[in-house]
Amino acid sequence: MAGGTSGHLIGGALAAVLLGPSAAVIVLCSVLVLQCFLFADGGITALGANLFNMAIVSVVMAGVVYRLVGRAFRGTFRGRLAATAFAAWVSTVAASVACAGELAFSKTVPWRVVFPAMVGVHTLIGLGEALITTLIVAAVVRLRPELWTDVPESSSWAAATDLVVGGLLTALGLAIFVAPFACGWPDGLEKVADAFGFDRAAVSGWIPAPWPDYTVPGVPSVVLSTAFAGVLGTLAAFGLAYGLARFLTPLEKK
Repeated sequence: MAGGTSGHLIGGALAAVLLGPSAAVIVLCSVLVLQCFLFADGGITALGANLFNMAIVSVVMAGVVYRLVGRAFRGTFRGRLAATAFAAWVSTVAASVACAGELAFSKTVPWRVVFPAMVGVHTLIGLGEALITTLIVAAVVRLRPELWTDVPESSSWAAATDLVVGGLLTALGLAIFVAPFACGWPDGLEKVADAFGFDRAAVSGWIPAPWPDYTVPGVPSVVLSTAFAGVLGTLAAFGLAYGLARFLTPLEKK
């Protein structure tokens, strides 16, 4: 983005559209917890706020907007894609508003200062979130059109299995071939924190992470280290999400 600012995909709308809001909350919580403890991304003291902003506010807003806008377009394919794009944008901006409110409530920075700054930059970041989310959803639904149709439960389980396997392989591919070359510029919150000086209030982590900053200690190449950390994180996120899904899904009666 202009001004040396980057943004990362939250994924709340993507998960909400493909999996439903309830499952999306579980997935986002799993990812954020692992990012915190495995990669020291976000910090333990900020974990609750991150979970609320990105796993709850983002997902719930995306689910509500997607449903309302989708109904307005009468459930057509293009209408659902439009609903997906708008839901992704709204969810990103809503998460930034929640974060601004937390910063103001904690007296870190006044609301009149942080609100326009956070919403302004995330309005632009949300456009990227909308574009990426819509492209992914369009590709997935083209391959698995039954995801947007009513199918028998047995078929839906088969489709879900294919979707999970395909999603895992795609995530591993992104971790290996894309993540090592991600933009190193500060994201929206980091840029705002630097601009208003409250980044200096951050404290050092008191619990060491095994793969800090998405690198594996001992691997000399930065590219290979980041790719290896991405693979480990992807497998850990998949394992945690799968375990939670098995635990929370009622067992079928025989």
